[in-house]
Amino acid sequence: MSDSAEYASPKIWTWDQPSGGKFASINRPISGPTHDKELPVGKHPLQLYSLGTPNGQKVTILLEELLERGQQGAEYDAWLIRIEDGDQFGSGFVEVNPNSKIPALLDRSAPEPVRMFESGAILLYLAEKFGEFLGQSRSETLSWLFWQMGTAPLLGGGFGHFYAYAPTKMEYPINRYAMEVKRQLDVLNRRLAESEFVAGNEYSIADIAIWPWHGQLALGRIYDNAGEFLSVQDYEHVQRWARQIDQRPAVRRGRIVNKTSGEPHEQLAERHDASDFESVLEPAN
Repeated sequence: MSDSAEYASPKIWTWDQPSGGKFASINRPISGPTHDKELPVGKHPLQLYSLGTPNGQKVTILLEELLERGQQGAEYDAWLIRIEDGDQFGSGFVEVNPNSKIPALLDRSAPEPVRMFESGAILLYLAEKFGEFLGQSRSETLSWLFWQMGTAPLLGGGFGHFYAYAPTKMEYPINRYAMEVKRQLDVLNRRLAESEFVAGNEYSIADIAIWPWHGQLALGRIYDNAGEFLSVQDYEHVQRWARQIDQRPAVRRGRIVNKTSGEPHEQLAERHDASDFESVLEPAN
């Protein structure tokens, strides 16, 4: 890894500066829709517009966990938003999420539909709506939920971007964010040495929020060979927790919804009925 020539910043930044990287074509410094496109609406009370990234997986895992507990009001349609095609800038999506990021949820169970955006807010909304997965201690659950919301940009937009997506490898940002991610793993590891789950001894939306990021990092599923690079095997309590959650039937289902990459049995582009999983999921070991 090596840095390019030192960057000399202009006095005023303008949008014509090259950015490069995997998502350069969809990044822009303005908000709002770029085209008119209505969102599809299915038969269920909850309409989810998302993609199977870690942030998207949080919501589908919770919805599957709610259904696993018999909460039939949590039935949902999960529509695929292809961010590389700019679906998130369609007028219908922007109406649900003016920030043009997945996931976005429309709850049509009430006379007046409720829109929700930001994954952490959606988790809290659904947990409170159904009275499930709030944990033994609300203060602990909320603290760890918002811990995840604060750490994700450093893990994803920081480490993930410069390690896996940037057009060139640069030593300084990779070292900077690798150090931060290892610090996060150590925080989590110390916590999980004290309790079975993150917010205590009860599985909660805090675990559901953190697992798609740090849990899957520990299992070697994101950012190429980042697990080896970060020596994730050294965090024994994170490893125990990550594997334990990975075996939950609802997690096995939820993590493949709106996913369009990986092995065929790990992809379910859209979910409109529980039977949709039958053609893709392999039997549990």
